[in-house]
Amino acid sequence: MPKRPINAANDQDKDERYRAPALDKGLDILELLSEQPGGLTRAEIVKAMGRGPSEVYRMLERLVARDYVSRSPEGDRYALTMKLFILAHRHPPVRRLVARALPLMDAFASEAGQSCHLVVPEGGAALVVAHASCPGNWEFGIRIGAHIELLTTSSGHILLAFLDEQAQSELAMRWEGTKQAEARDKLEPMLEAYRLAGHRVGPSQQMRAIEDISVPILSPDGYAIAVLTCPYIQRLDDKQADIDQTLVLLKDVATKLSLS
Repeated sequence: MPKRPINAANDQDKDERYRAPALDKGLDILELLSEQPGGLTRAEIVKAMGRGPSEVYRMLERLVARDYVSRSPEGDRYALTMKLFILAHRHPPVRRLVARALPLMDAFASEAGQSCHLVVPEGGAALVVAHASCPGNWEFGIRIGAHIELLTTSSGHILLAFLDEQAQSELAMRWEGTKQAEARDKLEPMLEAYRLAGHRVGPSQQMRAIEDISVPILSPDGYAIAVLTCPYIQRLDDKQADIDQTLVLLKDVATKLSLS
């Protein structure tokens, strides 16, 4: 009988020694659901995994409780939430994006005479991860760490318009049967217009007399990994770029940060 290589034997011994069956089951469920944008019923998960219904049920309940998996309103279908996506955005790549973005955002703020902020998707909302202040005494800004809505903000609309298909499916599952789903459907014509234009310029939905300019930062596949927004304020006491020039400047920053 041929001898098993020592290294292979050691690797297998380590695999056996450090097995964590419960963790393996949880990871198996996450990996299975990651391939099913529409989710699966518990019976389908049990069949696909070849495990007992009770052990799969217990693990599913823990994953739901920790918000890694969502249960449909009817209670019979499970799908991944965006929590793994959120965790990924706490990983160094987001810090690297912020590190790259801040000097460019500061230069934009100085040249345009306007503030700007950077947001990334986080669950069913968006998170402000960077802000650049304009020179002078007056500005409108939003604090870093603020959560903003996708359906009622300029940044949120651009994220919705340019989210990848997986993220769109996860969001649809999260909002299924809710008022958010109805609002999202009504927005679709506007989102399509933003996709065609590659940006949004329009009145702020939070403050009067402010025009929001939002542009996506894109992945190699053309999907939004973040959004830059400038809350444009027309000041009377200082020289500044007009709104068209400001859009050009903001798009230039987004192009430099995009991976496409």
